[in-house]
Amino acid sequence: MPDQTPNPAPAPPPPPSAPADVPPTSPQRGPTINIADEFGTAKRNLPPLKPLLLTAAGILVIVGVVSFLQRAKPQGAGTLDGVTAVEIPGQNASLVALTFTLDNSGKKSLWVHDIQVKLATSSGELSSEAVSAVDFDRYYQAFPALKANTQPALSPEDKLQPGQELKRTVIVSFPVTLENFNQRRSVSVVIQPYDQPVPVTLTK
Repeated sequence: MPDQTPNPAPAPPPPPSAPADVPPTSPQRGPTINIADEFGTAKRNLPPLKPLLLTAAGILVIVGVVSFLQRAKPQGAGTLDGVTAVEIPGQNASLVALTFTLDNSGKKSLWVHDIQVKLATSSGELSSEAVSAVDFDRYYQAFPALKANTQPALSPEDKLQPGQELKRTVIVSFPVTLENFNQRRSVSVVIQPYDQPVPVTLTK
């Protein structure tokens, strides 16, 4: 009998192939998004400070000029022409007659609302309301010197037409002696018209 050839040993299975290497991640290409740009910053979103300040300053200048040109002015003008004072015996007080010229320089009628006289002395300022026109004759009879160079009384509700000029007198009393009145710093007739923010002031 022929010799039997032994069967060759089975070949070992091939070793498992190594997994393919994972290629390295390529770097990101294209523009990079900056989240700060997405939301913005004060430097990027706000206007430049210097032009803003210059604009604000220009607006303030314009407003100031307009206010200056449109500020309220007295509707009338005039002059304080004469001041006559007499002392009231035993009362440390004086009666004063003030004669003046009043001119309505406005474009509408001037209606007299209130009349005051202000006296500035070294001790301060005093104010007195004008006496009623119906009392003028009584004061003139008691103090004839008070009547010198006077004019008709100016009274509340008197009216001046545009461009009209009047010569008038008001009488007031002050709690000062005649000597102290004569040493005054100034005396002013203050006429407040209706519907006017600024009175007409005549000073001497």
